Amino acid sequence: MSATQPQATSTDLERVWASPPTLQGWLGMVNHKAIGKRFLATGLVFFLLGGLFALLARLQLAYPQLEILDAQAYNEVFTMHGVTMAFLFIVPVLEGFAIFILPLMVGTRDLPYPRLTAFGYWVYLMAGVFLFASFLVEVPDGGWYAYVPFTGPDFSPGFGMDFWLLGVTFLEISAIAAGIEIIALLVKNRAPGMTISRMPLFGWAMLVTGFIILFAFPTLIVGSILLEIDRKVGTVFYNPEVGGSAILWQHMFWWFGHPDVYIWLLPGIGAVSMIISTFARTPLVGYTWVVATTIVIGVLSFGVWVHHMFTVGLPLLTISFFGGASLVFAVASGIQVFAWIATLWRGTIVWSTPMLFSIGAVVTFIIGGLSGVTLGVVPFNWLAHDTYYVVAHFHYVVIGGTVLPMFAAAYYWWPKLTGRMLDERLGKWNFWIAIVGLHLTFLPQHIVGFLGMPRRVYTFLPGLGWEPYNLASTVGVLISAVGVLLFVFAAIKSRWAPLAPPDPWGAGTLEWSTDSPVPNANFERLPIVHSRYPLWEQPSLEEGPEDWARRLDTLTQPGHRMREVVTTSEIDGDLQTIITLPQQSQWPWLTSLMITLALVGVLFDAYWLALAGVVATVVCALGWAWPGRDYDPIDER
Repeated sequence: MSATQPQATSTDLERVWASPPTLQGWLGMVNHKAIGKRFLATGLVFFLLGGLFALLARLQLAYPQLEILDAQAYNEVFTMHGVTMAFLFIVPVLEGFAIFILPLMVGTRDLPYPRLTAFGYWVYLMAGVFLFASFLVEVPDGGWYAYVPFTGPDFSPGFGMDFWLLGVTFLEISAIAAGIEIIALLVKNRAPGMTISRMPLFGWAMLVTGFIILFAFPTLIVGSILLEIDRKVGTVFYNPEVGGSAILWQHMFWWFGHPDVYIWLLPGIGAVSMIISTFARTPLVGYTWVVATTIVIGVLSFGVWVHHMFTVGLPLLTISFFGGASLVFAVASGIQVFAWIATLWRGTIVWSTPMLFSIGAVVTFIIGGLSGVTLGVVPFNWLAHDTYYVVAHFHYVVIGGTVLPMFAAAYYWWPKLTGRMLDERLGKWNFWIAIVGLHLTFLPQHIVGFLGMPRRVYTFLPGLGWEPYNLASTVGVLISAVGVLLFVFAAIKSRWAPLAPPDPWGAGTLEWSTDSPVPNANFERLPIVHSRYPLWEQPSLEEGPEDWARRLDTLTQPGHRMREVVTTSEIDGDLQTIITLPQQSQWPWLTSLMITLALVGVLFDAYWLALAGVVATVVCALGWAWPGRDYDPIDER
């Protein structure tokens, strides 16, 4: 570090990076940690609601011909379970966690476009409220996949599917905003010296995820707009009787939907890789191979959407190609699994709660992957398609690749999120209850699928041999609910736990070099990186070229009143410039509110209100872009 510059105290930095403790400060907050926590807290609420819908659906199917829900209520609950989990829980929570932890992991003080991050959260919140407002009017009932013609104007009149189409379209804007932010951060705002080959594996997973979001989500937006125009205006994009195509919707939805599954899986895989390395006390074996297969999975995810359409009547040669492409995923995923096994073999394992959840995730993901391989075989798919075998496969993959890694990540990074530790004893109970509930719920569904039980039915007749398997699944959901509530209890209990040390696990990546809870400025001085595991392999985070040290010193001078971060080169991580970030801003939440107003107008055919919302949105966008004191130019120091 240069001795020629006086250094600011941590209090100076905290004052610059803190948000005003007022309502205006709360609404205009742009700090990545606060916004990430908001994503996580809101996502947890939606997770509990989605779980409640799943519980209601399973109670209805616990025994033949129950009448807890009628057919219409079941379709509504089934639809809102899928919508909530797929759109309002998994992706927003993964993005929220990335928004919180990635700047710490790559050694910077904030995201490069903080107002865009704030806008993404407000869009997410308002889109979620918009979707759940359907309970006051008419609930969507066409499934989370919204297949036409069932969701078209002829078979789904009313407002239910309009809520789905407008809400999901709005929600995807939030996901795309976060994807752009994550890509920009990981490409241009890594710590000086953090070459692309030194980036943590969770960073690689989120970088690939960000690109998948950018290429996959616009397709769903376009498809949803076309269907909404069919419903509102009377166009015929999806009407085969007059030249449209119902299958077009499936192509557009699954071009989004299959890559979306890997948007769910890749962050979990990245988190598991980091946790296994920490608790095996050794660098991950095959880092380069894991990165390469992560990229391969991201690319291949766009080449298998027809995997979901083997029974719609496409040419056999076409579906054979997509069946073969589906099987390639087993190779890429297998390489990652063998890397984890080799790391465990080489290391000394510490059986903490995050490690237990990670191993449980790996085992569950393998089971789901094996059933996925069977569904990639076209003749078998013809037999199992639309049976509960597919439901079991889907949930094994999603829970093993996403939900269990989320629990592992929560227990692992909780000290950074809150400054305190989750109870290890409760955590182990949480793990075993969750594992028992998971397998009791979904293992029997493989069998009942083989016995011919179709999915998307609200009841079934006695005497088909399905009764014990459905009852076991319902009991499993009840046990899983206990596990979720135990985690909520542990989270609440942690508020009274003592403050955690900076690195309670003995980890090797940069987020553990700063205090718990994390200061507003993240780092008193930005680190310089020379290895993949700097806390294990570097004696100091301040050693580097004299020019770098001098320029980093300028970020800690007393009297600084600007929020500044550095940019680095894309590949080599060489220090390039210092940029100034905006302070508080009210425009993100105002803009999202005006878009919501426009959607309400479209929903109820009040086009004067929709036009007013559009005009107000344009005004907000101009205010956002208007130069002012919060928009300092790039400082080429």
